[in-house]
Amino acid sequence: MSTQNLTIDEPVLLGSGPAMEWLRAAAARVAGGHAKVLITGESGVGKDLVARFIHARSPRASRAFVALNCAGISETLLESELFGHVRGSFTGAHRDKIGLFQLADKGTVFLDEVGEMSLRMQALLLRFLENGEVKPVGSDRVSAKVDVRVIAATNRNLADLVARGLFREDLMYRIMVVHLEVSPLRNRREDIPVLVSHIIERGSLALELSADALSALEAYHWPGNVRELQNLIEQLAWLHGGGHIDVKDLPGHLVASASGGLVPSRERRKRVADHLYEGLATGTCSFWEHIYPMFINRDITRADIMAIVRQALLETSGNYRAVLQVLGMPPNDYKRFLNFLSTHSCNVDFREFRSGRASRERPMDPPFTIATFVEAGARARTTARAN
Repeated sequence: MSTQNLTIDEPVLLGSGPAMEWLRAAAARVAGGHAKVLITGESGVGKDLVARFIHARSPRASRAFVALNCAGISETLLESELFGHVRGSFTGAHRDKIGLFQLADKGTVFLDEVGEMSLRMQALLLRFLENGEVKPVGSDRVSAKVDVRVIAATNRNLADLVARGLFREDLMYRIMVVHLEVSPLRNRREDIPVLVSHIIERGSLALELSADALSALEAYHWPGNVRELQNLIEQLAWLHGGGHIDVKDLPGHLVASASGGLVPSRERRKRVADHLYEGLATGTCSFWEHIYPMFINRDITRADIMAIVRQALLETSGNYRAVLQVLGMPPNDYKRFLNFLSTHSCNVDFREFRSGRASRERPMDPPFTIATFVEAGARARTTARAN
């Protein structure tokens, strides 16, 4: 699909492969109506872009498009963001506030990471979807009735969450009137050349990739999907100042992964766990945004997760609550983190770390950078595929 005559803000779904052809046609058909849409797919595939594409081609295009990421927001704040609040309803509520549902009347609200909502918030959302009534936090009456199209997105399996009692089945069916799934980039490698061209053109980057360099990009696994591709192209522009890019100019981890290079399993596991732990501890990467998708996609193993948890327990003397702080997670992720470890059998017994017998001496690691994080992930992927 040509990238000519495209503005930066114009939502376009690029790609000529069958997966993107289907998605583009389905999204265009859905855009003409008012049905609620659930968009699923891995982190970085562009679910928000699909939502904007639908809105831009809908009868609501002239009205507001409001997006909200439901992950990492406390229940009270999320309720206030969506429904608004009245003055004095909670600490810090110094004045009345109109919520996003009311601001987006006759428009579209995009709820990203809807699978992270608490059960109480799910009940409030379900009630709103049924009657369109907005009741602000702290108010005893409905303040408005609005007409909003809700598009939701998640990188989690809602059916699995329903089975585990973490997501309401009635809400799942309410938001999934139409279901659009965005394929990961590794399953539509034929779209990579046009995506590269679009990223270069959109950013006015003076880059030109050789045929061999482009082939290496097409062979890479892309755990971060389109977002990772965009970051790579921008990185090449900064590091090389534009010009011709050949294979030798690409990051070593990408070339090694694309060519199928391997490292011994024991060495890989130690280095992967150490690098990922350092990334989490320094805030260079996020557990839910980076580590969790790598594990679900089998780019890292259960042993890698357990090694990370062991290092954190060593630092906290066996305190699982303190582990969250060490790994850069907010305190309200405690139950979610323990559920993840239990579900995937990654639990580590904390008692040995409270006995005082566990050694705190660890060899010094080289300074952690995002490059080492990505390199660790690449080595994990190649070994996982070999096994």
